[in-house]
Amino acid sequence: MTVPLSILDLAPLVAGGTVGDALRRTLDLARQAEQFGYHRYWVAEHHLTPGVASSQPALLLGQIAAATERIRLGSGAVQTGFLTPLGAVEQFGLLDALYPGRFDLGLGRSAQRRKSILAEPAEVEVTEARVVDGLLIPQSFSFQPILRSARSALFAKLLTQPNAEPADLDSAVDDIQTLLAGPYTDGLGNEARAVPGEGADLQIWILGSSGGESARVAGARGLPFAANYHVAPARVLEAVEAYRAAFKPSAALEAPRVMVSADVIVAEDEETARRLAIPYALWVRSVRTGAGAIPYPSPAEAEAFEWSDDDRKLVADRLDTQFVGTAETVAERLETLRRVTGADELLVTTMTFEHTDRVRSFELLAKHWYG
Repeated sequence: MTVPLSILDLAPLVAGGTVGDALRRTLDLARQAEQFGYHRYWVAEHHLTPGVASSQPALLLGQIAAATERIRLGSGAVQTGFLTPLGAVEQFGLLDALYPGRFDLGLGRSAQRRKSILAEPAEVEVTEARVVDGLLIPQSFSFQPILRSARSALFAKLLTQPNAEPADLDSAVDDIQTLLAGPYTDGLGNEARAVPGEGADLQIWILGSSGGESARVAGARGLPFAANYHVAPARVLEAVEAYRAAFKPSAALEAPRVMVSADVIVAEDEETARRLAIPYALWVRSVRTGAGAIPYPSPAEAEAFEWSDDDRKLVADRLDTQFVGTAETVAERLETLRRVTGADELLVTTMTFEHTDRVRSFELLAKHWYG
């Protein structure tokens, strides 16, 4: 049986484009993705990033819901370190009240992750590249330099209230589930109810890039888990294995459910697909240097960039694990990813300079995948 395909969208800006352009392209892509047969349409949460417009998932999802009819919609992911559990429940409860039964509340660690990184030793173990049953598991990449940077500290200051201490992920999820079930009590006879939010028909997901806290919390609480091959390909197997090892059946799930992400670009022929993928390396470099994702460059701009050996090393794992080619070629690689990880669903993300190329990539892949 073919597993479902879903989409992750960052609402990316392109060089010379505007935020309005990016958001209108997202609405158009969501409408077409529904027609192509994609199961879910998730939007990311990225802040203070010049090349990404999806900073407020709930607001954007409301616009997408109004433009579509049935496709499931969700966040990939709400950053629990920057939003209280009540805020998340109210926002997504409002969405569910208007468009019942269509929303996934995807949750990530965000600020908790930076806090844990700061507490770790400066040196981390680097795992070597290997191939597991046909799937490339590249050399690991450390996000420590980015998360320890002064720029990251500035962003944390802007994203949190003064002296605020974010709850750990498990506590945040517990509060969210309690508020959804309602009422929330303090043990002293006082209670609080989230309106909107209490009783909302939301599917909670946990997203993770390693076998750490996110995977363990998702498993222990019996929630579905999304593992990020497109962000941290070196640790995807560690992530899904830790989740399954920790899994306990719950009211939400009787057995583990895993979704795995991948970066893809599909075109009618291999040469065209490779040409469309040229700017990806420069875009990844902007992320990996800690400067933040730039507006997606044109192929000409990317080709003119002068690469150093260090630059190439910085982006190698992401380039080597991007699936580029015809629908048949990309589908074969996605099937390998599904088989090796045991994924129940795949979450694909695509960026190209021209919107028509991006839409066409998703269309070609869906037609081939679903036959």
